[in-house]
Amino acid sequence: MNTVHLLPVGNVKVSLLQDVRVMIPQKLKVACEILPYELDPTPCYHAERQQFHSSELLHRMQSLVRPKDWRLLAIADVDLYIPILKYVFGEAQMGGPCAVVSIHRLRQEFYGLAPDASLLSQRLLKESVHELGHTLNLRHCQDYTCVMASSHTVEWIDLRESALCDSCRAQVEIESSVAGARD
Repeated sequence: MNTVHLLPVGNVKVSLLQDVRVMIPQKLKVACEILPYELDPTPCYHAERQQFHSSELLHRMQSLVRPKDWRLLAIADVDLYIPILKYVFGEAQMGGPCAVVSIHRLRQEFYGLAPDASLLSQRLLKESVHELGHTLNLRHCQDYTCVMASSHTVEWIDLRESALCDSCRAQVEIESSVAGARD
């Protein structure tokens, strides 16, 4: 069975990592393990934006991928961006092994609201499955309830389901069978 390795970036609570470790296999046919080390995001910090460049994090993650690894999913507690956007919730290598998701803007506290651990956990699951979907060559889906729908605000994340729609699931199954035939 394919395994998603969770990589903490910064000070991510172990309980949150454990939640997502249990929930990802319920949405994708994969195993999930938490790596026993973390990645320091400091080299990816850009003072002029007071944010961390997610593409640079992905680049640093690439050196951690071992030959038999399937997917490496970083869970970060820092604010991420790419140059053309004010912020991102995550980023992935399309068809590649690495993805990163940030909990920074998924927290209710970021918006001046009371903490909500359950909502944070659900948002993290949705964004994790979304970015893993990109590693499986899925593009954004037009079905706004599909986990692969594009979202630029947390309200849009909240509208989505945490699973792939039938069309996206079929694309993953086709991709998997083609890849299996090549092996």
